Formats: sequence, C-alpha cells, structure tokens
Amino acid sequence: MTVEPDLLHFVLTVALSFLVGLEVKTYRIQFHADSIKYFFGSTRTLTFVGILGFLFYRIDPERLVPYTAVLLALTLLFAVFYRKKVEKGRPSILLYVVMLCVYAFGPMTQIYPLWMPALLFVLIVFILNARGTIHRFTHGINTYEFETLGKMVLLSAVILPLLPKENVIPYIPIAPFKIWLAVVVISAISYGGYIAQRYLFPTRGYFLMGLLGGIYSSTATTVVLARKAKEAGASPMIDSAVVAATGMMYLRLIAVALFFSRETATSLALPFVLLALAGFVVSALFYGIGKRGSPAPPSSDPNPLELGTAFMFAILFVFMIVATDYITRHYGGGGLKLFAFVAGFADIDPFVLSLLTGHFGVAGHTIVASIIIAAGSNNLLKALYALWFGGVKRMYRSAVTIALLGVATIAWGVYSA
Repeated sequence: MTVEPDLLHFVLTVALSFLVGLEVKTYRIQFHADSIKYFFGSTRTLTFVGILGFLFYRIDPERLVPYTAVLLALTLLFAVFYRKKVEKGRPSILLYVVMLCVYAFGPMTQIYPLWMPALLFVLIVFILNARGTIHRFTHGINTYEFETLGKMVLLSAVILPLLPKENVIPYIPIAPFKIWLAVVVISAISYGGYIAQRYLFPTRGYFLMGLLGGIYSSTATTVVLARKAKEAGASPMIDSAVVAATGMMYLRLIAVALFFSRETATSLALPFVLLALAGFVVSALFYGIGKRGSPAPPSSDPNPLELGTAFMFAILFVFMIVATDYITRHYGGGGLKLFAFVAGFADIDPFVLSLLTGHFGVAGHTIVASIIIAAGSNNLLKALYALWFGGVKRMYRSAVTIALLGVATIAWGVYSA
C-alpha cells in the first residue's frame, strides 16, 4: 500500500504546528502566567495557521498569490493586536515570529527533506525554553567584542577571497591572500581560547586559567598571573597556572603548523608533545601543593580580534617574512636559527607563520629547528616577565621551570637540525 506524499506532508505539518502550539502554551504559563490575555494565538490557532500555510501554498506553488494574501491577512490581524500590546507596555513580537515559522511549515514539508522542518521545530522549542539562559548570556557579554567579531567575519569571508593569490607587492615574497589568511587563522585560534577563558568558565581556578590562557597567549597569561602574585602573594597555584600556560603554547604551535604544513607539524609533534607533558607534570606538582579551587582574577586581556590588533599582527607578519627572506638568502640556515632565537623575544606567532607560509630556500628540518628555537627563547622571555612583574621571591619557582623548559627547547632545536 502506497501512501500519498501530500498526505504525509499534511500530517507532518499539522503535527509540528500542534506541537509548537503546545510549546507556546507552556511558555506562556511558565514565563507570562500573569499576562496570558496579551498573547496572540493558542494551540488550536497555531495548528490552523500551519494548515493554512500548507493549503494555500499547495493551491498556487508558483506565484504564491493565495499564500502571500493569507500571510498579509495574518500580519494585519497581529498588527491590530500589537497596538493593544504596545498600549499595555508589552511590545514583544515573539509570538508573531513563532506564527511565521509555523506558517512556513506547510511549504517546507513539501519542498525540503524531513530534517529541515524538524530542525526548525527543534530550534523553536529550544529558543522558547532557553529564555532565561539567553537573557543571562546577553547581559553578561561585552557586545563590543561581538561587534568586532562581526567585522572580522566580514574581512575574512568577504575581503579574503578577493585578495590576490600571487606575489604582487614588491619586495614581499608572499601573496596578500596568504598574509591575511595567516591573520585569520591565528586570530581564530586566539579568539577561541579568549572566549573560553572569559565566558565559558567565569569561575575558573588558576590552573584552568593557565590552560585556556595558553591557547590565547601564554605570554599575556604569564604577565597577568605574575601581577596577581605581586598583589596577593606567592602561591603554588599561580606557579601551576604559569607553567600550564607554557605547556599549552607547545600544543597551540602544533595546531597552527598543522593548518599550513602537515609535514612540519608532524616533525614538531614529538618534541613539543614531550615538552608540553614535562610542563604539565611540573604544573600538576605545583597544583598538588597549592590550595585547590582558588579563584582566578578576572581576565583583563584585550580581545584578540580587535581590528587594530589584527592589522598590527599583519604588519609584524610581513616584517618577519621580509626579514626571514633576507636572512636566509644572505646567511643561510645558521642565520635563520640565530634570527629565530631573537624573534622568540617578541611575538613568535608572526615569525612561526612566516616560516610556515613562505618559501625561503632552506631545508625543512631547518624550518622545524627554527620554530623550536623561537619557542624556547620565548620561554626565556616569559621567565623574565614572571620575575619582573611578580617579583623574584614570588615567582622564582615558575620562572625557573619555564626557563629550564626554554633551555631544553633551544637545545633540542639546535642539536636536532
């Protein structure tokens, strides 16, 4: 026995519309029990709206004249009702939007696969039930940060595809497309760690702050924690967090390398994983000594997706590309390793990305060794920052640990080439 497709679509439309009506009724009782009379539509009403959407779309699926006419009529009815709502100080159009979704069930069941109307139904239910969660989230976020995210998405999704993929800028041995792609990749990784640190774990402890901060910036995290140690006094928990941030730096560099060069990432995996594990072991020892559950200070790091930060990164990246190209052409692999040591005392991301995206005429193992050396010298910089911002007496344990990691990293890079 074969069931007519139209019958299946009609039954599905009625079922989804009825279930949304039940959900709206639950929403009114749960969140607006004192103002039910100001709501537009009941379970039966929304069921009939779904039926109307199905029937009038089916009558003229090409020009949609009856379907559009009924939609305008429903909108007019709601406009009359909405005027009364405004007079009562309740200007929400949520139920009108839900009604529009229900009205769309009819065409969707006939045009799209089953998962599309089912997904719309799930979203309606989820959003209605997440009222409290959404309010807490929207009140707790910095809207300026998401405005910046929108700008970065615009620059990435719209501007990036338009950039030339050939080397068109004199004296710069890399295409504009690759320059901005590097900015987008490193910003995305940093922003993910920043969001996790700032919003997903607002009551995080020091150790978790170190882990998440290492994804964003181990150097910035070290400075923040060192300043906290100077204010609150020495703490093994802070030492644990500082070392954990450095451990995460190694894993972060593997992830960045994997995006641009799987071969380089594979070569970096063994030393960086071992060094990260060594850092985590020492961090765990400090954690065991310290008081568990100590609260962490609020994050004061800037949004890594700030346009000024992104453009500054692009400038540093171009500088590193030009400098690396000059050094490799005139001084070869030895000069590149020395430059890697110096570059580690600045922001290593532009230098690492310049090695991963450029073509410098040096062997692959020299590129790997240079990245390792830069990571090691950056650890020495963080050790100095820890002592400078936190004081020798408060931060000597973590400073000595990351300095030793730095020396071991540099040694690995020098002798593995």
